[in-house]
Amino acid sequence: MRADVPLHRSLLLRLLAVSVLVSVCSIAATAWLTARSTTVAIRQEQGQALADDARTYDTLLGYAATHPGWDGAEKVVRQLARETGRRVTITTEQRVPLVDSDDGPPATLPARPTASIDPLHVDTVLAAGASQDTPLTDASQDTPLADAPQDTPRPQAPQGSMDAPQGASLAGTPQGGMPDHIDPRAVGPFLLPSKERDALRIAAERRAACLRNSFGAVAAIAYSPSGRPVLDPGQARPYADTRCVSAVLNQPTATEAKALKALQKLVDSCLTRRHEPHVRLNLGFTWTRLPAAVPAEAAPDDAFHGDAVQECVTGSRREQLAPYVAPPALLFISSRAGDMSTVFDLSPENQARIAGVAALVLLITVTASVTAGTRLSRPLRALTDAVRNMEEGRAARVEVRGKDEIGKLAAAFNAMAERRERLEELRKAMVGDVAHELRTPLSNIRGWLEATQDGIADPDPELVSSLLEEALLLQHIIDDLQDLAVADAGELRVHAEPVEVADLLAQVATAHRGGAEAAGVTLVTRADGRLRLVADPVRLRQAVGNLVSNAVRHTPPGGTVRLLARRDGGDVVIDVADTGSGIAPDDLPLVFERFWRVEKSRSRRSGGSGLGLPIARKLAEAHGGSLSATSVVGEGSTFTLRLPAHDHAWESSEA
Repeated sequence: MRADVPLHRSLLLRLLAVSVLVSVCSIAATAWLTARSTTVAIRQEQGQALADDARTYDTLLGYAATHPGWDGAEKVVRQLARETGRRVTITTEQRVPLVDSDDGPPATLPARPTASIDPLHVDTVLAAGASQDTPLTDASQDTPLADAPQDTPRPQAPQGSMDAPQGASLAGTPQGGMPDHIDPRAVGPFLLPSKERDALRIAAERRAACLRNSFGAVAAIAYSPSGRPVLDPGQARPYADTRCVSAVLNQPTATEAKALKALQKLVDSCLTRRHEPHVRLNLGFTWTRLPAAVPAEAAPDDAFHGDAVQECVTGSRREQLAPYVAPPALLFISSRAGDMSTVFDLSPENQARIAGVAALVLLITVTASVTAGTRLSRPLRALTDAVRNMEEGRAARVEVRGKDEIGKLAAAFNAMAERRERLEELRKAMVGDVAHELRTPLSNIRGWLEATQDGIADPDPELVSSLLEEALLLQHIIDDLQDLAVADAGELRVHAEPVEVADLLAQVATAHRGGAEAAGVTLVTRADGRLRLVADPVRLRQAVGNLVSNAVRHTPPGGTVRLLARRDGGDVVIDVADTGSGIAPDDLPLVFERFWRVEKSRSRRSGGSGLGLPIARKLAEAHGGSLSATSVVGEGSTFTLRLPAHDHAWESSEA
């Protein structure tokens, strides 16, 4: 396996570095110009857009908190669109349009909405951007403890306090300390009728007058969304709990008592399902423990879970308010068609700066590209010249100057050129060898035929037998050459069928045993277990027979040739080992070359044509296998034929 090019020498890395250099310069220049030219405009536009989005969301959230549906929201939406200059679209959670500020074709909705409008689940991020002047509201009913009913005990520290300063966030902060995300304008059944409002307003004004006359303090009166007045004692706060107490302000009205009673039932039902002790709800949605809920000997936190109580209170409030608020909807705020987001004029100074930076980037790009292109094209031109020399038949080599991809290409080209020259030499030698091999039997046949024609020799059976033998030798050479030609063309066909390896070895040994005995060589076969192949039995016997005949030919009298078959993983391996003279290490890579003989002086009758081993290798490759050779000089050689087993084919044929 070829080693990969080191990363630091990689041509890809060099090209990438050039691209990154150009890109970084371009990006940096663009970012610098953009930052200097548009920072102020973008900040102003973004700030205004965020403020408009927050105001739009707050307005629509307030509408949803005070209306049971979206039927009358078109007027509000169009007013917001005129004020912000943007298109406002409200859809259901399934993206079915409900209200659109613009007439004409439906708006193209982006993948993500600007916000989800749900007064019972307020988006605190957008809510934080809304006006901070929101008065104390009834979402949490954060009545200060000074104004709470006198019979409501102060909650202990673990439960927290429901006091909230004027200007609290849009999502109430309940007793447990975690926001309940319910819009304070969603008051539902707690909305006071005008008669109760007037009574509470008069009581609040009387208390404010009392605090002013008694302590000289100016008490501010604010009104929650439900219409209940909330009085801030100001400097008189330390004395407000004992002086100027108003029974009307400290008690819930009939409307509030009825709504609080319904909420109490929902909370009790939730706590019962959770197996939690019941609590008593107060006007500001605070809660206190019932004395019977905790054993006297228990620690304060042993049998009471404030988080569970708060979850029940929040969930019950949402259940109670659901019929009074609009269903959840999606808000999409987009720019109108044709609007420009940010428009500014470039000054002459900025224009000159842009031109200068563009020229600098262009210069860097051209310089880097020319440098890299020159370094890359020079070795490529050398390769082109070498290829042209090879086309004209001249020797061609290129200088290898690096270890990157181009260096590897140059080395591969040199190896290819060397291989081509070697193949050309082998081709010329093969032509000579073929001519030599064919000349000998043809010369013999012609000589004897001419002698017979001239009357020098009689055409007796012995002469005919000799001529037939020469013809058979000539036919054998032609057959071998034809097999090699077919194999080289990739048209060598095999007719595969199940083959028992032991039977195949026995057949080959039987066919060559006579010749082996005549040469004084012992032929031995052995198969380890029952080995099976899917192969062409004729071609396979030819390949193994070529190996056996080659081994017998190079084994001296008294030697042994062994045919051994064994299983190696998923392959069947056939070894043909002899005890002959062996092959030198320098000659071993050449044994599969055509017409190559270990002993050049040997004739074809004693040394063979030099085509048997190349044909055997081609036959092995045609079966999807391989043929290799190992040898030790003076001890012998081993030729190993490795073929895939294909056991599944045997199993299917037996089935």
